[in-house]
Amino acid sequence: MSDLSMFFAGNAALEVTEDFVVSERFKDADGKPVPWKLRSITEEQNSEIRKMSTRKVKGKGGIYTPELDPAEYMARLMTSCVVFPDLQNADLQKSYGVKGAEVLLRKMLLPGEFAALGERVQTMNGFDQDINDLVEEVKN
Repeated sequence: MSDLSMFFAGNAALEVTEDFVVSERFKDADGKPVPWKLRSITEEQNSEIRKMSTRKVKGKGGIYTPELDPAEYMARLMTSCVVFPDLQNADLQKSYGVKGAEVLLRKMLLPGEFAALGERVQTMNGFDQDINDLVEEVKN
């Protein structure tokens, strides 16, 4: 019989955290780019984000079907993974003249920076892993 203890909650690695320079435009007192602190999330949290990003859309015959808004989903995923700067901070939001973490993130970043952050968040949460690559890795 296999030893399942390696799968017990106490033996699982907790969230992954890392520093990532999202933009060269945010600099510290020494003129160096300030890294943002990012974290991974659980599938339970991801499911909640997906649910919040899903709307019911009226289709043929008046039947409503759930539809995921991919832009909304990515913005929520990204804000859930950013630990620093605190995107929920009211003063930070006020400085950009916005309310809400997702709106703040869109206001703070240039399109390329937003895309780079999204790519990094997806990588941290395992979305970049091809199942075929994982199978090959296990075989070797």
